[in-house]
Order: sequence, then C-alpha cells, then structure tokens
Amino acid sequence: MASKLLRAVVLGPPGSGKGTVCERIARSFGLQHLSSGQFLRESLRGGGGECPRGRPLRGCVAGGFASITAAFLAFMTAPFCCGACTGFPRTLGQAEALDRICELDLVISLNIPFETLKDRLSARWVHPASGRVYNMDFNPPHVQGIDDLTGEPLVQREDDKPEAVAARLRKYKDAAKPVIEMYKSRGILHSFSGTETNKIWPYVYTLLSSKIPPILSDEEN
Repeated sequence: MASKLLRAVVLGPPGSGKGTVCERIARSFGLQHLSSGQFLRESLRGGGGECPRGRPLRGCVAGGFASITAAFLAFMTAPFCCGACTGFPRTLGQAEALDRICELDLVISLNIPFETLKDRLSARWVHPASGRVYNMDFNPPHVQGIDDLTGEPLVQREDDKPEAVAARLRKYKDAAKPVIEMYKSRGILHSFSGTETNKIWPYVYTLLSSKIPPILSDEEN
C-alpha cells in the first residue's frame, strides 16, 4: 500500500512502452496502474461500471468520446485511486478536464525515435479479449499466433500494420504537443528518451523514489 497519495500520468506515442513503465511503477511503489483501454475493455465485457449520473458504461461508449472521458475521469478521481495512468489524457481537452478535478503530482513523457516505434508496432500482436500484447521480436508468444494463457488466436490490429503506423504516429504527435506543453508550463513534466524500456526505467525509478518510498528495489522489479 502506498504511504501517500500520488497521481501520475505516463505519456508516450503508441509502442513507446508506457504500459510496461506503468506496470513497473505499480509493482515498485505499491500504486495502482490505471489503463484507459483496459478499464473500458473490462467494463464493457462484464457489463459493470457506470458513467456519471448512473448511466451504464455501455451507453457512455455508444454516446461517444465525451462520454468516455467523463466515465474515465469519474473512475480515476475516486478516493481509492492512487497511482499511474496510461492512455489518458490523449488530448488537450481531456487534460483540461482532468485538471479541473484532479491535481497531478508528475507527468512522465517517453520520447522514442520514430524508427524504433515503427518497428515495434509492426511486430505487435494482441489478444483481443484481454488486451495482452506480444511483440514478435522481443516478447513473442510460446506458440506463434496463439495467446499464452487462453490458447486463443492473436490478431494484428489494423492500425499496427506497417501502412497505418506512420499516420498513427503523426496523429499522436499533433494531439500530444499541447498536452505536453501544458504540463511543461506547470513544472511537473519529466521527459525520458531512449530506444529500450529497460534503459529508461532506472531513471523513472529514481524520479519516483524522490516522491514516494519504493516497496521494491530497482533490482527486484
């Protein structure tokens, strides 16, 4: 259990390793990893969860982007939610909405070269039901094309196919620029550059250790 309340956001383009970084933060510091994509998948699959004003989450998703934002904000700002978030905010509008109801302690931005991202995304396959991600270069499944836990087939998302990657990265860059500038102006943005998550992680660990006591050493993670 974390010894103090801390809320952080990890920003990065698709394929930057922000989910992996957040999982390590959660283990090392006793925080919760809150993923917007996983939150929506689990809520829709189980039929659980409500939007603000008691509206079922399924209806919120059908209602569009603004409703999804409202649902996720309600979950993220709950009293028990102390941790690191990935996948949100993605736009300046979302960042401003979050800012009105929740003060972030820090924002981590992962800067990964374009060519590295292109290679990672093109080699990425997922298990649709759970969102588990595999990379055929450095994290392949035990059996090619098959999820390790369920034995179900993996798929390559349309926007992970090579022809779609460049447009996807440009879209992220355009949307993220004002978000990054906003947090930079607040003095809470911390940027880390590199091509390997394992080499970036020690710097992230050191930063978090200055904010909250770790429960695992860097070597234990």
